[in-house]
Amino acid sequence: MTTHHAVHGLASNPAAPAGVLLRLLALNDDWIAYRLSWRANLPDEVAEAMLTHPDRRVRQRLAESANADPELRARLLDGPASDALVVAHGPQPYRTVVPPLPDWAYERLLNHERSTVRYETLHSPSVPEHVLVPFAGHTHPPFREIACRRVWHALTDDVRAALLGDEDPAVRRAAALHVMADDEGRTTELLEALADSWQFQEVVERGRLGRAVAERLLAEGKALAPLARNPAFPADLASRLAGHDDPAVRLAVSARPELSEEERAAIDWEVGPEDRLGTLRWVWDARTDTEVLRRCATSAHTWLRRSAAVCPELPEDCVRLLAGDGDFAVRLLLAEFHPQAPPELLLDLYLHGSHRAVAMLTVKERFPAAGLAARFAGSPDPRARALAVRDPEATPELVERLSRDPDTGVREAAARDPRLPVRRVVELLEDPEAGSAAATHPALPVAEMVALLDRAGVPATVEHRP
Repeated sequence: MTTHHAVHGLASNPAAPAGVLLRLLALNDDWIAYRLSWRANLPDEVAEAMLTHPDRRVRQRLAESANADPELRARLLDGPASDALVVAHGPQPYRTVVPPLPDWAYERLLNHERSTVRYETLHSPSVPEHVLVPFAGHTHPPFREIACRRVWHALTDDVRAALLGDEDPAVRRAAALHVMADDEGRTTELLEALADSWQFQEVVERGRLGRAVAERLLAEGKALAPLARNPAFPADLASRLAGHDDPAVRLAVSARPELSEEERAAIDWEVGPEDRLGTLRWVWDARTDTEVLRRCATSAHTWLRRSAAVCPELPEDCVRLLAGDGDFAVRLLLAEFHPQAPPELLLDLYLHGSHRAVAMLTVKERFPAAGLAARFAGSPDPRARALAVRDPEATPELVERLSRDPDTGVREAAARDPRLPVRRVVELLEDPEAGSAAATHPALPVAEMVALLDRAGVPATVEHRP
């Protein structure tokens, strides 16, 4: 284990040569293996060393890296048999899908002797459509079922018809879930078949309900909130629930599409600032309808405005309107999902929002940069001061000044900045809090990297090749 606080940072330094990275890898440090696996430019020698490393944790880090070359991840299948499971599971980064493995890898994984490997592969979000589509005609029902769930939109009408009439009930149900919104008969069948399933509420909320079935569900009193959210639930029946004791039911009724603003206001509904609400399906289904989006964006109902905020097609005037919305979640959803979210909204949320998602806003293309140095270099808020280095007009002198800031986050931001003089980067290596960030600086001389490893007592297990 390393004895120097800055050594870990070298694993993320884009200029670190293979010799330095191999010395780090020899430490058998899981955090170093993680940082190495996420490098955008992993040298071939280091990739090979991780691929054949005796420690399974190192190979697992490679399998789970969204930045690792898919061909490299696939080659783990040539190693110990236990690695197949982590390759099948693969990287699953937040809200993004990684490039798929080569087709030969999926063929091996989907024919693997272990059922858990086959299961993880089938459910991996990165499996491409062309791999899954043929499974709609597979002899094994679970494969046909996953084809229904994952690639229904890519299947031909004949294949869909065959799946709707499949001999296996689980396959039939999976297929029926795709057509139930327009098929009363299949909705009724699903309600019976899934009465004790977690999918029952989904059918209640999305299925096409005949009058008799709707009245029965209302009388039974089960899943009333999902029932009220179903646009196919007759409006006169929904109105009976407007005064229900359950606030979730009243809220669902108040967000129905046929209501006027006055009718919504007459219902006792409430949405708290911390309430997590999914996007209203009827709003999402109408996301290309400017009239519907404008009606939702100007509504007094919080749930309608939140639902409009996630629609990329939201008109420009509505974007400006929701950017100043009094509900924090509306503003955050707009910032996260709309490609034209105002730069000042992103900045304001980052500086003043407490939700964990605001920290990710700085990577958005529209997050402001110009003028931040003049605005924030002298701010009493360290988060604001750290933004000053994003300004392309920030001078090397300012960056160096910020590298001496009392706040660790500000020093770390300055330590990574390419304008920071090399002599100061070297000095920062000895900063117990910002040293690791300084070690990532691409202008750090290789000689200083080697010296840092030597000071830390990292064995020179391989010949150094800068």
